[in-house]
Amino acid sequence: MSFARISPSLFAPAWLVTALLVLASLSLVFFVAPMEVQMGIVQKIFYFHVPSAFAMYVGWGATAVGALAYLASRNPKADALAVAGAEIGMLFCAIVLVTGPLWARKAWGVYWTWDPRLTTTLAAGMIYLAYLSLRSFGEAGESEKLFGAGLAVLGVPVLFLVHYSVQKWRGVHPTVITKQGGGLAPEMVTPFLLSIAAVLSLALLLLWTRYRLERQRQAIDAARARALEADLLENEA
Repeated sequence: MSFARISPSLFAPAWLVTALLVLASLSLVFFVAPMEVQMGIVQKIFYFHVPSAFAMYVGWGATAVGALAYLASRNPKADALAVAGAEIGMLFCAIVLVTGPLWARKAWGVYWTWDPRLTTTLAAGMIYLAYLSLRSFGEAGESEKLFGAGLAVLGVPVLFLVHYSVQKWRGVHPTVITKQGGGLAPEMVTPFLLSIAAVLSLALLLLWTRYRLERQRQAIDAARARALEADLLENEA
């Protein structure tokens, strides 16, 4: 997989650049971007909610790629990418599902409504949470890996439903950054774009970090299995 070819020497500089992006983004969001007239300070959730949704797609997209590659090749690198992507996707899905209701309480008067986008996002989160639950029960064998990969692939159509649900089913979820939405004030565009860059950079680095950890865990498990076969360790079974 492509992550395997990234030099570890880039790890620290990448985190430094990401930290600077996050700090710059926070500064623009809270000190430069104007306060929205109707929603006030609550509107600033937008700068975290939308980029987190993009990061969620990145994580689960990596899971889909890794799962498909694993089903085709049984490559442990692909499995590591799938696991890492699912965890990162769930992290940002949790942020989306927390910040969304906070926005909704101010905009709609309730924390939750069964809007198509909210419902499909929750459904996608449940699918990938099931994938992570399957992989977390003890040491995953080949059958668990294959079943989990199939489950991850089945979640891909739900991701498309999440993205296109507003256009298809006319929910109450706003579409600010599309032609159907009200658009952004010019002063909000730069903070918003920088927020996207910062969150996506953070998501990719977390994905890279988790992938490396999973590869190390796989190496340890493989070494332990070889040691058991050579009777160098006591077989716990």
